[in-house]
Amino acid sequence: MDWASWTTLGVLTGRGGVLTEEAGILTGDLTVHTTWAGGEARIAVQYSGASDWFTMAGSPVPSPSEADSRNLHDAVVAAVRAGGAATVPAPPHSGSSAQ
Repeated sequence: MDWASWTTLGVLTGRGGVLTEEAGILTGDLTVHTTWAGGEARIAVQYSGASDWFTMAGSPVPSPSEADSRNLHDAVVAAVRAGGAATVPAPPHSGSSAQ
């Protein structure tokens, strides 16, 4: 099975933070992690330097390719920076999948 993962450290949330399944809203300096496997992407966040991870609301999402999941990770980081109780945005597509 193919898989990949990306981690971005030191992401400062915008006003209103990010919405998680387990802890509600998180604000401040976060680490964002995306894991892609089996055609889906799972997104988790944690306070930078902490050990507990929290599932970002809206995760997991279908992601047909590694490229799509990388694009999704970048979109998630942007959403966290924007704040507003951010959830996982709709997955962007790399154009690698047929419609």
